[in-house]
Amino acid sequence: MQVFTGSIHILLTGGTGLIGQALCQHWQRQGHELWVWSRDPRKVQRLCSGARSVQRLEELSAAQPFNAVVNLAGAPIADRPWSAARRELLWRSRVELTRQLVDWMGQQPTAPRVLLSASAIGWYGDQGDTPLTEASPPGGKDFGSTLCMAWEQEAERASAHGVRVVRLRIAPVLAPKGGMLARLLPPLKLGLGGRLGTGQQWMPWIHLDDLVGLFDHLLRSNDAQGAFNACAPEAVRNSDFTRALGQALHRPTLLPAPAWALRLALGEMSVLLLGGQHLQPQRTQASGFDWRYPRLEPALTALLR
Repeated sequence: MQVFTGSIHILLTGGTGLIGQALCQHWQRQGHELWVWSRDPRKVQRLCSGARSVQRLEELSAAQPFNAVVNLAGAPIADRPWSAARRELLWRSRVELTRQLVDWMGQQPTAPRVLLSASAIGWYGDQGDTPLTEASPPGGKDFGSTLCMAWEQEAERASAHGVRVVRLRIAPVLAPKGGMLARLLPPLKLGLGGRLGTGQQWMPWIHLDDLVGLFDHLLRSNDAQGAFNACAPEAVRNSDFTRALGQALHRPTLLPAPAWALRLALGEMSVLLLGGQHLQPQRTQASGFDWRYPRLEPALTALLR
């Protein structure tokens, strides 16, 4: 069953990031009214042209009720090692911000109908070759998994206010600019790339167009709630991903990054590169979502042509 007809009044956090910008463009083309909660209104004007910005949630008290809230906020998790200060920032920008957002939602005379809240596949931790679906248990052994668990728990509190809560566990995003490819392409273009560690770890992924489409699909599906794996249905290992990327670039991939070197350089954060999730988007498929790029090679070809 579908919900929402006509223009939708949407509040976004993290609207100036890679996913947020793409969603703003998509929903503005559909004629929806968008507000972005951000500390930097000028950045919103530059990156989310047409959206209205707000620095404090309290400023929204006079606005018409929001139909939907889309929570994408969070400092980049893979930009630098997880020092104590970095962990605090990552926690504050995800868990504490989501807590503040849900508290605000509960204070509104009319609560939004739906909260789409971002999470990450790091929720599962490194579970090797074990096939994982949305019903699988969390990892809970590393900081990334613990962070995602707390992040989702805060979002789920909105259900107590009658809000339909959807938690998207997002895989690394393939995009024409930014995302995972922005880090992988420079060394590969120079012929200096290769697998990470043994290359046998599973490496979920999703094309940005499909991620935008999935957000829109789950926004409009009234029976969609709970966790959804936001990844492509084709599961690949790191070695397969690296080989496909090298072929798309017509470059060799003969220089692997040893696991010991990655652990030495990155510490616990190396789990993002050396760990893996054999992920299956079971509930996403059951919801009726149709991928534009279900397979890796066509996705890379479309992005790199």
